[in-house]
Amino acid sequence: MKAWILFLFGILYLQAQFEEPVVWESSLEQLSKERFLLKFEAKIKPKWHLYSQFSNPEGAIPTEFVFDDLNGYQLIGTVEEGESITEFDKVFEMDLTYFNNKASFQQEIQITSSDLTQIKVEINYQACDDELCIFRSETLVISLDGSVKALKLEVDEKSQRLSRALELELSETQYLESTTSKEGTYSPLNIFLLGFFGGFLALLTPCVFPMIPLTVSFFLKQSNSKSKGIFNALLYTFFIVLIYVSFSLPFHLIDSLNPDILNNLATNVTLNMIFFVVFVFFAFSFFGFYELTLPTRWGSKTDEASTINGGLGILFMALTLAIVSFSCTGPILGSLLAGSLTAEGGDFQLSIGMLGFGVALGLPFGLFALFPNILKALPKSGGWMTTIKVILGFLELALALKFLSNADLVAHWGFLKREVFVGIWTLLAFGLTLYLFGIFRFPNEVKIPLSRLRKLIACGSLILTSYLFLGFISEENKLRMFSGFPPPEFYSIRAQESDCPLGLDCYKDFEQGLEIALTQNKPILLDFTGWACVNCRRMEENIWAAPEVYKLLKDRYIIISLYVDDREKLSTDKQFNYKYADGRIKQINTIGKKWATFQAINFKTASQPFYVQLTAEYQLLNPPIQYTDKTTFENWLLQGLEHFPEVKAKAKYFSF
Repeated sequence: MKAWILFLFGILYLQAQFEEPVVWESSLEQLSKERFLLKFEAKIKPKWHLYSQFSNPEGAIPTEFVFDDLNGYQLIGTVEEGESITEFDKVFEMDLTYFNNKASFQQEIQITSSDLTQIKVEINYQACDDELCIFRSETLVISLDGSVKALKLEVDEKSQRLSRALELELSETQYLESTTSKEGTYSPLNIFLLGFFGGFLALLTPCVFPMIPLTVSFFLKQSNSKSKGIFNALLYTFFIVLIYVSFSLPFHLIDSLNPDILNNLATNVTLNMIFFVVFVFFAFSFFGFYELTLPTRWGSKTDEASTINGGLGILFMALTLAIVSFSCTGPILGSLLAGSLTAEGGDFQLSIGMLGFGVALGLPFGLFALFPNILKALPKSGGWMTTIKVILGFLELALALKFLSNADLVAHWGFLKREVFVGIWTLLAFGLTLYLFGIFRFPNEVKIPLSRLRKLIACGSLILTSYLFLGFISEENKLRMFSGFPPPEFYSIRAQESDCPLGLDCYKDFEQGLEIALTQNKPILLDFTGWACVNCRRMEENIWAAPEVYKLLKDRYIIISLYVDDREKLSTDKQFNYKYADGRIKQINTIGKKWATFQAINFKTASQPFYVQLTAEYQLLNPPIQYTDKTTFENWLLQGLEHFPEVKAKAKYFSF
């Protein structure tokens, strides 16, 4: 099989002698004053296949639409495609999804700037017949007057030269086969526990909590026997878990994208701004200003269907619960969705989180069916559930600020410095404290006596406010409890000696750092990081800051920090097109794209943080390492120093 694919690659150049098997056409339809529909149609030669966006990426490369520059407009939804075929592909020996003869795609957009005159869309695709495969990248420039022109990405002499500069002649590459890592913020267990905690909070809200005794009693009383009632309640629990996990399944389509595009999704300025607005919207719904609900007819239809006898009726009862409780669960699920999609492997993370959420929400129904006497010990519904919703509202606002901070860091706007961020968090914590002590109430909220538990939580909120306030006014309090969430310490209003972590010397350009390493005869610590990378900040503020580690980094290494999510444009003379081994051509026009590609082609990974030790001769000193603990990281540094040759290295590099 591999030999056959290599044979296909080997004869690709012959295809240039033939007419292109796929010809793209595009048109623009105006839906309203500010909304347009971009239409793309591919005319496919007989016997050729163009592969779907959702085709199995282990076979042919799926078609991909890239809207890099969203200045002046925003995407509404995703690229929709016409009817496709899923059949066994003889070339790749697996089931693939593709189009014959023609394929149609469309993307709705909304114009946000009157200055916008054209839109650039990059289409990456593969097409095959029974003998050959071709790989193409085509860029269309669509004017708002309806005219379209194609820009072919070409790899000219400058692109070839700059591409070679990205490809290091590494030695001791056996180290790349054993990268050391430890589960970090987004480990499956942590995501499951966060989902479980979210489900538990949703359980205590007024939309869900009162339904527990009613539902369990219904199953126990309506069944012919106690065992049958318990079985039905457990089946109800299972269906709740199944429904919430199924909500994550559509997001597994993201697997058809490349890793660097997933990174772009996670650090996309527009996406982070959307999440910021959505979280603020969720917060005010928790405060009682309005209520989020799904269409009433959805709940009515599922409620009617729940009268069906047997398992199908129980399934619809579980679906009814999901719909009618949406006003309380929706914001929590939105938080889980946002956190998962901005992590590497977002689809898997989301499924794990939804599993935890469903288990926490459904588990009480099963437990109370098994032990019905416990129902008597449940607290009565009341104002305490409204208090929980308001607390969740303040948490939503705090999380919203994190997404705004991500956008600010990546875009280099500079308005949400660390002190401003911490100051706003301090005000939110203070506002929550005043609310819990009963100083003010939100709309439609009835005044109730303060319970001991509420006073205790209020005292905890006051302690949190004090902790944040000290972090706001003092440089000594580094807010280690929240490391990774506020902007990095060097992103500060106060004058800083260095814009590198912890004031260390670092270089944000590989060639510059390489020259210093050669001059000083020191090993290189290659730090692949990101402005919006939580685990990167955790490593820097908790692990790098440890005295033993800090001394090693400061005295013994040349640190080169490469930000893979930096959206700053490269100067025109440094922009180029990179051609992958599979024939795809990628336009390198930002600093982040350059370093993300540099990481992917040399170290076969797209995750951050990612640390590599090497000499100025490109000799790896030990296996790369990712998110880990202080002892492991310190030992890893010492191991690299032991392997570092005590001779002055000779650099072998091309000019970037």
